[in-house]
Amino acid sequence: MTDVQALSGDALLSHTAALRSLYVDAFCAPPWNEDESRATEFTDRLLTDVRRPGFAAAVAVREGEPVGFATGWTSLDPFPGDRSYPQVVAALGARDTADWLMGAREIDTLVVSHAAHGTGVASSLLRTVVAGAPGGRSWLLTSAGAPRAVAFYRREGWAQVTHPSPDGKGIVVFLGPGHPGAALAAEPL
Repeated sequence: MTDVQALSGDALLSHTAALRSLYVDAFCAPPWNEDESRATEFTDRLLTDVRRPGFAAAVAVREGEPVGFATGWTSLDPFPGDRSYPQVVAALGARDTADWLMGAREIDTLVVSHAAHGTGVASSLLRTVVAGAPGGRSWLLTSAGAPRAVAFYRREGWAQVTHPSPDGKGIVVFLGPGHPGAALAAEPL
């Protein structure tokens, strides 16, 4: 049986080595194909991420070992200008970015081990980290080059509010099922 639990930032950091290993297994393989140095960047960044306003985390544990995790926090104003954030603003526009994303729970990372795929662990992690989102407002982005991730979020009731470029690349932004902006979003192509 897998137990999914919400954790504080400090409690999450006690699992850093396991989180890094899960990150490598998920993101250093197709379709992401990240270099393993990105896993180190993730764990280094986690030290400051856990101190962000509205930080939320969940870990799935099976037989004493983490098999998945999710993290998120409140997106603040001004909207960040690093990582993939400029792509989000370019895709949504400044007004929708401000209205829909600032002050909402941003889901940063959702990772599930290959052994836990198809068991409902990802759904439980996502629901746990979204619980208590300000005004029911949550959002995330993923890669258009990750069709399984895009399909998963759609099945979970998330509304796709951006469209990938004609070559099928770039980011896809989703609003959570309780987000009031989800009803205003155009249907995906």
